[in-house]
Amino acid sequence: MKPDAITSSYRRWAPIYDMTFGRITHAGRRHATKVANQTGGAVLEVGVGTGLALPYYDPALHVTGIDFSDDMLTRARTKVAEEGLSHVRELRQMDARSLDFPDASFDTVVAMHLISVVPDPEQVMAEMARVCKPGGQILLVNHFARDEGWLAWLERKFAPFADYMGWHSNFPKDKVMGVDSLQLVEEKPLSRVGMFTFLRMEKAA
Repeated sequence: MKPDAITSSYRRWAPIYDMTFGRITHAGRRHATKVANQTGGAVLEVGVGTGLALPYYDPALHVTGIDFSDDMLTRARTKVAEEGLSHVRELRQMDARSLDFPDASFDTVVAMHLISVVPDPEQVMAEMARVCKPGGQILLVNHFARDEGWLAWLERKFAPFADYMGWHSNFPKDKVMGVDSLQLVEEKPLSRVGMFTFLRMEKAA
């Protein structure tokens, strides 16, 4: 997706995101934050959106969130203030293709329902790997395209509407697998239908 399409799409989604897509993605959000909590340390959430995951991080963590959409971030900041989420250290507007952090800044980098939205997913994966500490982990939750079956048929039918929907229905998993320093150590379907998948990658120490 192009940056202007992302901006316009998420301006439409922001007021209703929590009650619509936010409910559909709850299981993945809970699972990813549970895994992040087991590691501890500094966490970066790329594509923090309206901040739906922020209350589920362990209070002992130091959480930073970034998002391309100011409309989403406005709601995330309100959530942090209203719920007293003191473990959230910073929420910043940022392009995930060029993260404004030094190398090896975070123990865990989390991206939930983001990688099929960004214009250059390979570059985003490379940036997440860069800011992750050696021995750290990258946690992804996303929908990935199927090769066959009725869901694969639906994915192809909805693919032309990606800019309007705000995500690619037929996004291939191999687009996240090309960073040499990252090794896939866990892959887990998050529902019986398998609409979303959890991937845990480790960065070479």
